[in-house]
Amino acid sequence: MPTSRNIIIALCLLLAVICSGCSLLPTRAGGSNLPPILAQDELIRPYVQLGRVQITREVYGIIDPEIKPDLIEWGHSGIRAEAEKMGADAVILPEVSGTTTNYLIVPTTEYRATGIAIKFK
Repeated sequence: MPTSRNIIIALCLLLAVICSGCSLLPTRAGGSNLPPILAQDELIRPYVQLGRVQITREVYGIIDPEIKPDLIEWGHSGIRAEAEKMGADAVILPEVSGTTTNYLIVPTTEYRATGIAIKFK
């Protein structure tokens, strides 16, 4: 015979499951729908090049408060986001670079990330 305590516990568990809904299911990060970056040996299907994707950022001075220490992660996520805007399925040949130039005594650094957006046939 179920006691009132068991019924209350069962109702609380049922309420917790109903309130949590799909939040118990694992989800991907917000940027998970971005096209992946593929190496040349991963390309086994024919594709069409949509165009070259490039992002740049100029920093004046020594410290850049907006860029994370991982420059490659910044570049890859940026070109993936731009490729998604083009409707690409993937990005190939990614390149991330940074060049520093001194104007008088103020250093200027330009970060650049490029890649080729592709769509599979």
